[in-house]
Amino acid sequence: MPGAAPNAVAQMLGLLGDEWTLLIVQQALLGSTRYGEFAAGLPVSHAVLTNRLQTMAAEGLLTRREYQIKPARSEYLLTPQGRSLWPVLTSIWHWERTWVPDHRPPLPAMCHLDCGAEFAPAVTCRSCGAPAGADDRGERVVAQWGPSGSWQRSIPAATNRRRSAGRRVDAASLFPETMSVIGDRWAFALLVAAFVGVGRFTDFQSQLGAPPGTIADRLALFCGEDVLANTGGRYALTAKGRGFFPILVCALSWAQRWFPAPEGAAVILTHRACGREFSPALVCDRCGARLRGAQIRPV
Repeated sequence: MPGAAPNAVAQMLGLLGDEWTLLIVQQALLGSTRYGEFAAGLPVSHAVLTNRLQTMAAEGLLTRREYQIKPARSEYLLTPQGRSLWPVLTSIWHWERTWVPDHRPPLPAMCHLDCGAEFAPAVTCRSCGAPAGADDRGERVVAQWGPSGSWQRSIPAATNRRRSAGRRVDAASLFPETMSVIGDRWAFALLVAAFVGVGRFTDFQSQLGAPPGTIADRLALFCGEDVLANTGGRYALTAKGRGFFPILVCALSWAQRWFPAPEGAAVILTHRACGREFSPALVCDRCGARLRGAQIRPV
């Protein structure tokens, strides 16, 4: 409805649709806390890094703490809100290892410390424990707008300048191709639309309300990355595109936890296997145990 406040989806896109925010969270989860550590680990200008650290602290993803007085020095620590992004980052890590084999150097595998095995995260229903994988998304999980949901309320008010499709962040990043896909708010929104069944150019434009050039650019990017395929004028998710399902549902779950609307959820996901509202839980594909962020390490 016109004039209504942005919902959880819009707030999530506004934060996670920025490539530097995700890259800074990634570095923080790996142990970086000080400005110099972030600067050394990321191909980012000082002006951009300073701005993002300040913005992320204001948004509640980081907290700033002074550790030295003369000269003044501060460190940036993840808040519970920022730390709870680990399922999103873990899903991205697995997607990159699976679908982007040309990383230089190759991405490390993930080790589950509880069982000691190299593993892949599997998405399940938190209520019943049954699988809810990307290939079965259409059969197992269905989506509908909730009380605060609509495309108008789900689009962020502003967009950040994004990298060109051919540019990659360097090897300091664990997920360079993910950034070319979701490092832009309109691209992330378009991918969500594809997951709920939008397929034609005019439908993307009318649903999202974006300029035609913006839609054409993002569709070309996704086709170039083999995330979408154009068949007879209709765009459909490829197997690689469907592999984004855990990333999207984990990001949505995070958003609706931290940005609840008074009138209710923006999106309601239902798990058909149990008939209950779907909330994702990541498990180890080797031992079946529920994953925890502190129990995941690169190997």
